[in-house]
Amino acid sequence: MGGFFQQLAKTLADRWISLLVLPGAFFLGAVWLSVNLGHGDAWDVALLNQRAESAATTVADLPSGAQALLVVALLAATAGVGFVVQALAGVTRRVWLGQWPRPFVAVAAVRTLRRRARWHRLVEERRALEAASPGTRTREQQDRIDAAAGRVTRLAMAEPGRPTWMGDRIHAVESIAYHRYGLDLTYGWSRLWLILPDPARAELTAAHSAFAAAVATGTWALPYLLLTVVWWPAVLVAAGIGLTGWARARAAVADFTTLTEATLDLHGRALAVALGVGDLAEGAGPLTVSEGEHITHLVRKGR
Repeated sequence: MGGFFQQLAKTLADRWISLLVLPGAFFLGAVWLSVNLGHGDAWDVALLNQRAESAATTVADLPSGAQALLVVALLAATAGVGFVVQALAGVTRRVWLGQWPRPFVAVAAVRTLRRRARWHRLVEERRALEAASPGTRTREQQDRIDAAAGRVTRLAMAEPGRPTWMGDRIHAVESIAYHRYGLDLTYGWSRLWLILPDPARAELTAAHSAFAAAVATGTWALPYLLLTVVWWPAVLVAAGIGLTGWARARAAVADFTTLTEATLDLHGRALAVALGVGDLAEGAGPLTVSEGEHITHLVRKGR
């Protein structure tokens, strides 16, 4: 039992350092740079060296007790900044997934309509290419059709319903589940999760954790943007951090939604059996629409 708690403490300490202390320490270093250099001397390396040597001398002249207190204060400050940024990660998540708050509902609606109109235009282009060569196609004709299909799926896997690409990836899985299988994932996902085998859960959890880590990374751009008030190069740091988090989040959402759709394909029938809707004697295969609709009726419970 003691070994378990030691390993748990080590894991928590590692997460505390990686998620809070290290990013917070880098940010406090950027704060120090901002205060000491400002806009006018933003790239003055000589001044930076002079200020760093002066600060090091000041710290070295402090009594050992004061130095220890300074270290504790810095650790507390880095952790505090980290906790604030982690709290703001929920805002980043909602923005990236298209769940915009009430003041931006009109903007979200307009953007969603534009994405939907563009998606339908791309679908029509693909259909026109298919109609132009309904019989045997040349390699060039098929390549043009495949390229048109690729443009559609890059924009959204199903008809857009969110103002952002990441939000539409989630929306597409919900749409596919409902229109292909008759299953409302809002109510059905928790039941499906409980009967999934461990390998499937592990893959989905890893993809979701990657997205959460990317959101946390991207959120660190916000405090750096605040530093641009006193040190303009901070905007470059903020842009780099924000773009890195955003790119990683897109990749993680793509992986998560692909795995979720595969989970529906492979384990939807198991959910039907568990709820007494389907019969394993009917053989393996995807969930039928009638089974999905029956499951939806059961799990909604009239809601």
